[in-house]
Amino acid sequence: MDLSQFFSYSDWHGPAFELFGRAHLTVIFVFIIINLLFWSFRQKITPSQDKFYRYGMAFILVLDELAWHFWNYYHGNWTLQTMLPLYICSVFVWANAIMLVTQNYTIFEFAYLLAIPTALQAFLTPDAGQFGFPHYRFFQVMLSHGLIITSALYMAFVKGYRPGWNSVKKVLIYANVYSVFVFIINLLLGSNYMFIAHKIETASLLDVLPPWPYYLIFFEVLGILFVLLFYSPYGFRDWRLKRAQNVK
Repeated sequence: MDLSQFFSYSDWHGPAFELFGRAHLTVIFVFIIINLLFWSFRQKITPSQDKFYRYGMAFILVLDELAWHFWNYYHGNWTLQTMLPLYICSVFVWANAIMLVTQNYTIFEFAYLLAIPTALQAFLTPDAGQFGFPHYRFFQVMLSHGLIITSALYMAFVKGYRPGWNSVKKVLIYANVYSVFVFIINLLLGSNYMFIAHKIETASLLDVLPPWPYYLIFFEVLGILFVLLFYSPYGFRDWRLKRAQNVK
């Protein structure tokens, strides 16, 4: 396949994205292996290797996102209504890159509790449209969301970062504040970032939910449940330790 087809848009002649097809499952498997390796060798990674992995992931995240914007601009698809970095995953491409380089714990709190569940949903059900393997968009969407997840897990596995109960409260409060901010931006631009202005026009899981604004309640409940779910292993361990100390 030549590069014109690899980076094509309207004239793509290859296969459409196949959910949980061979290519999709292969990428999922590769990222699972990468994260298992980080977990298995977390205590053997040297400082120089740690810096290489962190800076390498940060570089790929930034390069991948810049290429995504350039690809859309080149094909005439870049607009203020669709391409501003306001979606959660778009925000954490940049935030996780900063976290990896600076080892910022505050960013980690949000990356672990908010970005991982959001990116995981996009990783398992990516919005790749008609662009299946081996199109550029296939690699771009899988790489960006896979690295958002992996970079946060790396900081937990290798650097020993972990969220606390205060992290849960902080994430839930600021996530709602951010949603209000995005809602205002949507009103000003006529956009639909984070799908909080209205349901998307194409068929989606939103179709089974009540009309706007009632489906936003579902978003809120689901968000709280996912934050608590990702915190629960640490919360359960803290509870057991506290209980053991009380028994003594």
